Amino acid sequence: MFDIKWIRDNSAAFDHAMARRGLAPQAEGLIAIDDRRRALVGELQYAQERRNAASKEIGKAKASGDEAAAQAVIDEVAKLKSQIQEGEEAERRIDAELQDALSRLPNMPHDDVPDGEDEEANVEVRRVGTPPSFDFSPKEHFEISGLAGELSLDRAARMSGARFALLQGSLARLERAIGQFMIDIQTGEHGYMEVSPPLLVRDEALYGTSQLPKFAEDLFKTTDGRWLIPTAEVPLTNMVAGETLDETALPMRVTALTPCFRSEAGSAGRDVRGILRQHQFWKCEMVSVTTPQSSLEELERMTGCAEEVLKRLGLAYRVMVLSAGDMGFGARKTYDIEVWLPGQDTYREISSCSVCGDFQARRMNARYRPDGEKGLRFVHTLNGSGLAVGRTLIAVLENYQNADGSVTVPEALRPYMGGIEKIGAA
Repeated sequence: MFDIKWIRDNSAAFDHAMARRGLAPQAEGLIAIDDRRRALVGELQYAQERRNAASKEIGKAKASGDEAAAQAVIDEVAKLKSQIQEGEEAERRIDAELQDALSRLPNMPHDDVPDGEDEEANVEVRRVGTPPSFDFSPKEHFEISGLAGELSLDRAARMSGARFALLQGSLARLERAIGQFMIDIQTGEHGYMEVSPPLLVRDEALYGTSQLPKFAEDLFKTTDGRWLIPTAEVPLTNMVAGETLDETALPMRVTALTPCFRSEAGSAGRDVRGILRQHQFWKCEMVSVTTPQSSLEELERMTGCAEEVLKRLGLAYRVMVLSAGDMGFGARKTYDIEVWLPGQDTYREISSCSVCGDFQARRMNARYRPDGEKGLRFVHTLNGSGLAVGRTLIAVLENYQNADGSVTVPEALRPYMGGIEKIGAA
């Protein structure tokens, strides 16, 4: 969300930022709506001042015995009252129009974000680890023979439809182990406070983190008007909605291991095999709330926290900085972490870490009180996966698969597996 006053003063810079996002100039249209609002506010102010003055004239007219003059002013006040009511309703409509227009515009990219329309313009920042070599042709996760009885897409489809999976036995335990491993690292070593948040939220929460109104079709809505969370970013970030924090409370770092629910409305025909793209999945989410001056440094820290999980699991990956055209709606700068999947012979996204600046804070009215300064400032918010559990499960299965159809359990996960060293043995 943006400040229309800032747009008035910086219209060229704003349009340049929107152009980097692939949008036509926006400032002129927004300012035109605001001009209508301002003109109406001026008319209302004049009408209210005249009504106040006329109300005083009624008493004077009656005191002088001029009933005709008094009645004329009474009629004028009644007319002004009606005009003011109509004007206030019109102001609310115009204000709602302006807010809706502003709320549908993406965040402005940071200056050092590469230009580009899509993922083709993303830039590799670093590559860590070496993809494993096999003396056999590595398979995709859903083709590994030893797991055939533990991954059931058909059973899930019968009860829930496409893009659901049923895991059982050692595979279900491995998924749970991965999630616990992640949350333990982020809380025990990286200073994130664990939170168990609601999985159902109201419109306001999704508006605050910018999923609404633009991306409603990507979400699941319940019959009572609530929404299933697409990511724990929503409840975690909304912990500070409407609040004023002391600067000493920042940075605030929180994390949660939760199910996530997405309709995947825009992904028809993509990744339909296996469990790469599901309607329901687990994710360890990290959220930071910071001061403006520390948010970019926090982004580097958060990305490192996500990378540490992959390092502990011995998985090769690369870090990409996304182009302006490929970033998420609310982000100013984003790092995607892509893990190596031998079955696909490529890197695939396993985490996105983004700094949103004050974009979400303005929507949520989340502010802080700077030490030694007067007034309040909006906080900066960040979010990132630390990591997506399902995709990490895929990476473990494909990178640690054996020729006999079994999968070796990475050493870091064995304490969570009761010491089991191998699953799916043929």
